[in-house]
Amino acid sequence: MTMTQTLCILFVFQLLSPTGATESGIVGGKVSKPHSRPYMASLQFQGHHSCGGILIRKDFVLTAAHCKNGREDMTVVLGAHNISKEENSQQHLRVAAYHPHPNYDGKQEYDIMLLKLKHNAKLNKYVKPIGLPKKDGKTPANVNCVVAGWGRTGAQETASDVLRETTEKVQFSFECKKIWQKHFNTEHMICTKFDRKKGGICQGDSGGPLICNSKPQGITAFTYKNECNNPKYPHVFTKLHFFLPWIKKILQE
Repeated sequence: MTMTQTLCILFVFQLLSPTGATESGIVGGKVSKPHSRPYMASLQFQGHHSCGGILIRKDFVLTAAHCKNGREDMTVVLGAHNISKEENSQQHLRVAAYHPHPNYDGKQEYDIMLLKLKHNAKLNKYVKPIGLPKKDGKTPANVNCVVAGWGRTGAQETASDVLRETTEKVQFSFECKKIWQKHFNTEHMICTKFDRKKGGICQGDSGGPLICNSKPQGITAFTYKNECNNPKYPHVFTKLHFFLPWIKKILQE
């Protein structure tokens, strides 16, 4: 099996990408305290959760570019804890414009996208944007970071109705490069190590955040195909501070 065949580019309907890879819920971990992460977004197609995202301004959500998958009927759900219920806290918003990174080509590189909402989110205790990291900010190895999402609770399990979270530890870039080889770009990717007991991201968590010291430092990108809980293969995230100039350019348009 080649490295390309083992990649998991995270899409909930298990559609294959041009690289021969598939999509990335939280395995293990714990149920989040309801509404403790008011920036979390559930990206849905026809009422079904597909990816995660984060609200960074009342009119913009940040996620992974592969979450669009060619379709344009996405609904952004904010203020949710249990996405299987019609909670009074939830806001369902349509997308006015999709802004995948111009260099994204359907593979691993530049896997980041901004969603312009048709209507501003109503900010309250259930829905609040999260601030972006500083441009010169670095996330050193061995720092514990939080990941969260409504994705699968195991490689062969179904997605979670409630938001779950756990911690993963940032790994040295050279270790990530050694394992993922050409699929890992040290300039604009971060990877994390984890253990089976604590768990980590899996199918359905794509586009969700890697939160380090209360700031998002990464966007969930890919895991090992069909074995998201295999600790031999670090989880990979798009490195946010590398993309800050591009994000700010889109926000100013």
